[in-house]
Amino acid sequence: MIAKVYPPEVAWKQAKELHVYGLLADLGPVVPRVLETGEDFTVFTMLAGGPLSEIDPPDRRATYVELGRLLAAVHRAGQPAYGYLTDEILDPLPDNAQYMRRQFAAKLREFEALDGEPALHRAMHEYVETHGVLVDATTAPVLCHNDFHEGNVLADPATGRVTGFVDVENAIAADPLMDLAKTQSYSIRDDAAKLDGLLEGYGELPPDWRERTTLYRLYHALELWDWFASIGMTTHLDGLARDMAGIVES
Repeated sequence: MIAKVYPPEVAWKQAKELHVYGLLADLGPVVPRVLETGEDFTVFTMLAGGPLSEIDPPDRRATYVELGRLLAAVHRAGQPAYGYLTDEILDPLPDNAQYMRRQFAAKLREFEALDGEPALHRAMHEYVETHGVLVDATTAPVLCHNDFHEGNVLADPATGRVTGFVDVENAIAADPLMDLAKTQSYSIRDDAAKLDGLLEGYGELPPDWRERTTLYRLYHALELWDWFASIGMTTHLDGLARDMAGIVES
């Protein structure tokens, strides 16, 4: 079992975990099951395996096929609007265009306020304006894990078989391609075997998936740059800036 205690200032995290894991309960043993909950604690089942980031599976492509199937299963949980999830959707918006334009505007303001490079800021703003039509897609909002990378995926160390996933703190209601883009940004990068496996496991995608996930990869890098800069963690800022520049200059 895993027992988590929540200080009063993060009580919303307890409510969010209970809500999101409840939405995922039909997935069975690949997600933690709530055993008991109280005013400031929750007890979960403990999943088998270890973080995929610490494992060298014998067939990484096959492992990513499983990841694709899991993401597709998560995305079957439809949502009534777009926005950040706790035990409800905060500041909900009715369509992806409004949601993503709001998110990009907020993160670009943060980038500027945190002394991000002005030329890169201008280039990202222009890229979002030029490619903004991609977020007009009529995709219905779904539950997105929004942190589905190898550190949060568990697997059997011997076989590489996926045993589950954890950490739903970043979950949102959004375009399902937001999840694929984050997995690509954080764990796949330029590994063609991983990407092929993820796409095979996930199944059919819209015709513009490459272009839309590229736009979302820019958003994820921008969001992470803002977060690191806001807490004074500068180690990865240059690398993230190069990633963002590589997208907008392509």
